[in-house]
Amino acid sequence: MVQRFEGRVAVITGGSSGIGLATARRLASEGAKVVIGDISAEPGKAAADEVGGLFVQADVTDADQVEALFQTTVDTFGSVDVAFNNAGISPPEDDSILTTGIDAWEKVQKVNLTSVYLCCKAVLPHMQRQGKGSIINTASFVAVMGAATSQISYTASKGGVLAMSRELGVQFARENIRVNALCPGPVNTPLLKELFAKDPERAARRLVHVPVGRFAEPEEIAGAVAFLASDDASFITASQFLVDGGISGAYVTPL
Repeated sequence: MVQRFEGRVAVITGGSSGIGLATARRLASEGAKVVIGDISAEPGKAAADEVGGLFVQADVTDADQVEALFQTTVDTFGSVDVAFNNAGISPPEDDSILTTGIDAWEKVQKVNLTSVYLCCKAVLPHMQRQGKGSIINTASFVAVMGAATSQISYTASKGGVLAMSRELGVQFARENIRVNALCPGPVNTPLLKELFAKDPERAARRLVHVPVGRFAEPEEIAGAVAFLASDDASFITASQFLVDGGISGAYVTPL
């Protein structure tokens, strides 16, 4: 495989499973030194060991722990070239606005949106000192379209990630720091399986709207992250990068 990330360092939050783990494997296969930031110690360390990287236990909703994650990376490897701010949750109690309580709302906002704010705030000074960097924030296709099978706080949090990424991409463009929002469609990850196992009807209702006819595999999203993180995407910033199997472009799906 082409070694696009030889000599570069990537930090991945939520890197112990799903999209994060697939991305760790992909970037490492292309030569990156990978740092896994995750709240779960055992799977996080296993992921880091698998890719020959470093594990730093971090609660991404805690500003001090996020600062320590990026500082440890710089202290260990000398730079942070790629920040994939990917940690997120989608709990079943986050549903219609009519039934979702304020505690569920705030929990999702904190993990999905505030954590991205904290990660960007912590990593940007390091990238400014280097004079370069690529930040990829995980949003979602629900940031650009509505769903009747609502997860109101999740949707709102991902809309916030998209708007924040766009603004940062514009603000830091002339400092050679690119910021993009990755907008995946439904992905075959433990998070999605857990959500849909509790509600098979919701899964079926969503799947029928995917023109490709299936959910994405984590490796397919990891490929998009690798592109956005690489010099191949050197003129891409402040973008909503949709990897959604055609959902957001569909009026009706093919027979």
